[in-house]
Amino acid sequence: MTDSAALTALIQPEATALGFALVRVKLFGGSDDRTLQVMAERPDTRQLTIEDCSALSRRISDVLDALEAEGRDPIDGAYRLEVSSPGIDRPLTRLTDFDDWRGHEARVTLAEKRDGRKQFKGDLAGTRDGDVLLATDAGEVAIPFAAIADAKLALTDRLIAATQPLSTDGVEELEDEPAEDAVAEEQN
Repeated sequence: MTDSAALTALIQPEATALGFALVRVKLFGGSDDRTLQVMAERPDTRQLTIEDCSALSRRISDVLDALEAEGRDPIDGAYRLEVSSPGIDRPLTRLTDFDDWRGHEARVTLAEKRDGRKQFKGDLAGTRDGDVLLATDAGEVAIPFAAIADAKLALTDRLIAATQPLSTDGVEELEDEPAEDAVAEEQN
């Protein structure tokens, strides 16, 4: 059961129990170096603290370890669990994300070509009837949400100005540690 939908079904209740919105669950990497990436956020801040990441990581680990003990390991072989906030140049995975980040630049990749193109770049203009609206240099484009393979905010000055960190307390201590910004990792 290593498909994302099944893993999401296992992880969603753990994120919800902590008051977090699940942004993405993705298993990637080769058979000898796989990572289970879980992105979540607090709905009110769109961020997670290091403590939030740790708490979610522990809950997910407990669920996965219990399944493994029962002989129902959902992921064959070794993998690394990575729990993080989606970050400033976040993936856009839910239809609501395209409304929430209206006015910001995004890059959208389709599963299949449309009008001879697979990639679009422009400012998010919201959604309408299940379509994502993107204001491009060539005009507004309506892209069916179901046709999107990948979408991500572009790191721009406007996005940086609109996104403020929760707190900078403790930054001095973190500067001396390895750069694992708000990521809790566990080797399974």
